[in-house]
Amino acid sequence: MAAQRTSFEKLQRDRAKKARAAAKREKRLNRRNEEATEELAPLETPPGEELTAAQLLARVEEIHRLFEDKKISFEEFEEQKADLMARISVD
Repeated sequence: MAAQRTSFEKLQRDRAKKARAAAKREKRLNRRNEEATEELAPLETPPGEELTAAQLLARVEEIHRLFEDKKISFEEFEEQKADLMARISVD
């Protein structure tokens, strides 16, 4: 017995379904890329003024949140965290 051929309409439906899936995937990737551009504002302190420990710890929490949300890479996270930890003074 010969195999039944697929109809032209079915091929069109399959192609349209694949095109919609590709468009949806591209839209999702674009949204992720836009979210990934969110970055931390650089720490700027006036000359001769130090940030308080509470401000530094709040900044550490912020970079942890960005890393968990995959908005910054591990390398950026480690670099910023090391910079902040170096600024904390222990009395």
